[in-house]
Amino acid sequence: MIGAILSLAEAVAWRAELRTEGKRVVFTNGCFDILHRGHVEYLKRARVLGDALVVGLNSDTSVRRVKGDLRPILPQDDRAAILASLRAVDVVTIFDEDTPYALISALVPDILVKGADWKISDVVGRDVVEGGGGRVVTVEYVPDRSTSVVIDTIRSRYC
Repeated sequence: MIGAILSLAEAVAWRAELRTEGKRVVFTNGCFDILHRGHVEYLKRARVLGDALVVGLNSDTSVRRVKGDLRPILPQDDRAAILASLRAVDVVTIFDEDTPYALISALVPDILVKGADWKISDVVGRDVVEGGGGRVVTVEYVPDRSTSVVIDTIRSRYC
């Protein structure tokens, strides 16, 4: 199932099916607002760590709580559709909470991926993944590629 946008229940059922096939599921999460090269490279690096990549996507309300009232720029349905269209992404599922802890707890991925700016000890869901026999991996970002940089560039040129 490549490029699917699934509810939590659908994602859990899909994950269970992959588990019976002995496939390793990788999970990462984020807002992915204004998709850019840094996001794409990050997702490609995450995907090669296993057999399938699940992206937990912050809902619009979650993004506003985490990033402030001016975000997201793109609505969750657009962000989900763009992510799902990427070759590296197998499944996108949207979550409303501030963190993906409940989603990670439901999926129990084999590998949990975050950017290298995170200390592994601080990664949300680490306890669940490691408790299930999995591991947490950090991957490097592409330098100078972030949504904040894109927004700042737009502001400086056009505002």
